[in-house]
Amino acid sequence: MKLNANFHKNAIHEKTCKTIYLLDVGSNTRSKTMKMNKKLCSVALASTTIVLFLILTLSTTSAATAQITSNTAGYAYVTNSGSTTVSVIDLAINKVTATVSVGKYPYGVAINPAGTKVYVSKEVSGVISVIDTKTNKVTATIKVGKRPWGVAVNPAGTKVYVANEGSRSVSVIDTASNKVTATVKVGNYSCGVAVNPAGTKVYVANTLDNTVSVIDAATNKVTATITVGNLPTGVAVNPAGTKVYVTNERDVSVIDTAKNKVAATVTVGKYPWGVAVNPAGTKAYVTNYGDGTFSVIDTVTNKVTATVNVGSYPLGIAFSPDGNNVYVAKEASGAVSVINTATNKVTNIVGVGKDPVAFGQFVGSVPVLPVASFTSSATSGKTPINIAFTDTSTGAPTKWKWNFGDGTTSTQQNPIHKYSKAGTYTIKLTVTNSVGSNTVTKTNYIKIVTKPVADFTSSVTSGKAPINVAFTDTSTGTPTKWKWNFGDGATSTQQNPIHKYSKAGTYTVNLTVTNAAGSSAVTKTNYIKIIERPTAAISTKSTS
Repeated sequence: MKLNANFHKNAIHEKTCKTIYLLDVGSNTRSKTMKMNKKLCSVALASTTIVLFLILTLSTTSAATAQITSNTAGYAYVTNSGSTTVSVIDLAINKVTATVSVGKYPYGVAINPAGTKVYVSKEVSGVISVIDTKTNKVTATIKVGKRPWGVAVNPAGTKVYVANEGSRSVSVIDTASNKVTATVKVGNYSCGVAVNPAGTKVYVANTLDNTVSVIDAATNKVTATITVGNLPTGVAVNPAGTKVYVTNERDVSVIDTAKNKVAATVTVGKYPWGVAVNPAGTKAYVTNYGDGTFSVIDTVTNKVTATVNVGSYPLGIAFSPDGNNVYVAKEASGAVSVINTATNKVTNIVGVGKDPVAFGQFVGSVPVLPVASFTSSATSGKTPINIAFTDTSTGAPTKWKWNFGDGTTSTQQNPIHKYSKAGTYTIKLTVTNSVGSNTVTKTNYIKIVTKPVADFTSSVTSGKAPINVAFTDTSTGTPTKWKWNFGDGATSTQQNPIHKYSKAGTYTVNLTVTNAAGSSAVTKTNYIKIIERPTAAISTKSTS
């Protein structure tokens, strides 16, 4: 096995050893037999001997607080720690639709609530890359502390919290300016970070202190330090904000946020790392890096209800916005597994980049270009009439502009419009979101009528039998039905019929027209006069 010759110092475990050297083998071929979770350090350090670890990645997964977003389409942004990229998965089709270059060793990731930006931590360079989801391009880089890992965005999308394990701190970034506005000192080897749903508290796992720091988001001060299990890494807050789930070396600590105390400890698989709580708050999913499984915890009973094999070295874990699926990044296999939460069965495997980590809330809803569409309560009627228009556009538009075809407009999503004059109207709707605009036009969509007034003409009014007479409807008010009586016992429901008169006579013609507003009739007495053709005849008094 070829190894990179570059070494770099990493964390100091104060209780059991002096210095641990971690071998950086990110760009070379590595044997699966040498892949080790950093949580193994507690076992190796028991002999107080300096141990050389070959670690595939220096990352953990911390499920950030479940966010409520203006969702349109589900996407996953997966950090590939063994390369320089982030893979973008369209969750509707479970395919990688884009690959974003962000620089070496991307680890932590968090999508903002609006789905417009993705924040990626790069462990070696100590910066955060900001990805614009509209273009899937890096639009900014922000210098933070040493070796940033965990990333979380507050529910308002105004602040980003970055856990810097190399400087025992959390950087607070203002998202409007992309500037670090505060640095909060926390514990040793700060890894996982999550924000509560109210945006008032930030929870940080301090791996080598076996603690969780609680930061007041208003003051950027640590207000509590909670002792949890051995080597905590991943952190997740339930949607109610009442519980925090922290993955330790072999179990999960459940923290009561009202008391800032561990209320329960749940034994799971080997070396649990990532943790995420479903949107309903009923289940917590934990990736067990050491045995290739994930555990499902019932949040009411704090019992493991299922343990499912998912593949080698699962790390990052996050739920789809609807909670129907959970996504697990598997470091060794270069793939993300898709699990149906109703059955806990793997339904799909999506290949991504090298050594995917997806440390944080890597699944979210990203705005897409809206597609305008609408319906109406009626498409025809008599004046005056109120018609309710209903927006059925996709892509979660935030702005609407209606043109009702009669010179009036509206910016409501679902307006009610009154038509006072008869006519045929073309309706146009333009919808807009953060990505762009789209317009739909329905030509001659609304037909408004008044009570018709019957009238007609004919091609001739007299002639010799037999004769075809063409009748033309000239009624006003846009009738929709016609009934003709030609005076000879024959009728028609055509708008413009042609009728054959076969016998001589004088005929009265009647037309009745109807629309949604009512009916009207016109009678033209003795309108058609038909005579017989003459027959030649000669008579004499004498033939000789």
